[in-house]
Amino acid sequence: MNCVNCEGLIDRSAADSTQVSVPLSLPGKRIPQMEGEGLYRLRDRKLLLEDKKRLCALAMGAALLGILLMIVHAEICPFVYTPGSNIGLIINCSISLSTACLLLLIIAFHYKDIRLFIMDHNQLDWRIAMTSQRIFVISLELMVCSIHPVGTYWQWGLHTNSSSSAPLCDRAPHRGTLTDVELLLSALMFLRLYLVHRAVLLHSKVLLSASYRSIGSLNNINFTSRFVLKVLMNKYPTRTLLGFILLFWLTASWMLTLCERQTQQPTGRIETALWLIAITFLTVGYGDVSPQTSCGKTVCLFTGVMGVACTAMLVAVVTKKLALNKGEKHVHFFMLDIQVSKGIRHAAANVLRECWLLHRANLVKANRGEHRRHQRCLLEAIRVFRHLRLKQRKLRDYVSEMVDLPKMQMIMCDLSANWNNSYRELEQRIISMEQKLEELSHCFQRTSELLSHVLHPQNPEIR
Repeated sequence: MNCVNCEGLIDRSAADSTQVSVPLSLPGKRIPQMEGEGLYRLRDRKLLLEDKKRLCALAMGAALLGILLMIVHAEICPFVYTPGSNIGLIINCSISLSTACLLLLIIAFHYKDIRLFIMDHNQLDWRIAMTSQRIFVISLELMVCSIHPVGTYWQWGLHTNSSSSAPLCDRAPHRGTLTDVELLLSALMFLRLYLVHRAVLLHSKVLLSASYRSIGSLNNINFTSRFVLKVLMNKYPTRTLLGFILLFWLTASWMLTLCERQTQQPTGRIETALWLIAITFLTVGYGDVSPQTSCGKTVCLFTGVMGVACTAMLVAVVTKKLALNKGEKHVHFFMLDIQVSKGIRHAAANVLRECWLLHRANLVKANRGEHRRHQRCLLEAIRVFRHLRLKQRKLRDYVSEMVDLPKMQMIMCDLSANWNNSYRELEQRIISMEQKLEELSHCFQRTSELLSHVLHPQNPEIR
């Protein structure tokens, strides 16, 4: 941090010196002294962003490695762990080592973030960046990422100090499960998946694109994980949503299996847990299986809430995919208008034909049955004609409502531009007319002067 402060002091002194005296290389042409410094700052900023991206990827890998080792630890616990065995100690040491690496990577990530903040705001002291919110976020991340199962250390310590030891796995007649403390710590390790949204943000093309950043800064847009998620849902809605649903389904199913293993119920098997999570996620709930433990009920409750939210998003995505765009709507309604117009012409022709047939039946005095048949046909043709006219009116009303605001704004801009052009032309014509009137007045004045000058010497002669 002292190096950073020294660099900031050097930059501040250099900036002050350039503001005091600016040399001239050519007459009237100055050399920008801050140009090289700005380029160095841009290069350092790019390097810091690359370091943040690299550290975030390593932290994500360490978090996934710890979760994978925890799953292995939970799955092989009932089968290979025996009193005095070192397998559990080795796996737990690996989990603790990955957790320590994860904590170091998170500290390094926030150190790079603070340096980037200092560079962006041209600050000298790093303590300015340490706000209460930043300190709370860093502390919360370190606390969440430090959670991992540590029961094997207790067992190993008790085994080395005494002949009897507390069992790591509660052994049932047919299966074994983790203790309650181990179960809780193992489930809480999935909180490390919050690093996914940070990795998506730092590795997205939105953050790496200079055009995105420049346009976003002009429009006061903050490039956060929420903005990147909106962009992904807009560009790849199906893949993003289905990927999240698949990952949540597998994770919730395994957590339910882990919670229900201490009961000799079918929900302790992975295939039953997959079925229960699926029907709970879809809010169906057949009732054939149900969780027995409080942990399992909590997982199912959270699954139901997430199922409602994901179902709503899935319906919105499917609706957007099935909806017609503006061009398709115009083509569709244009063809419908043509078909309805053709039907109206045919209906009008049928009305005229039935009127003629009814008139001819009256002239030839046909029987009453034929007369009534022509009357019914005429009434049916009139009804069809009115129905088609009403359909055409509704269709045209709907098409007129499709005119969007940007198109109306464009039309109004064109009209205002035409009015401005007409006004300018009118002003130019008025100015030209004024100039011509002035010229005519000058001409009349000169003519009058010439006439007066010509007629004035002749008056004495006439006398």
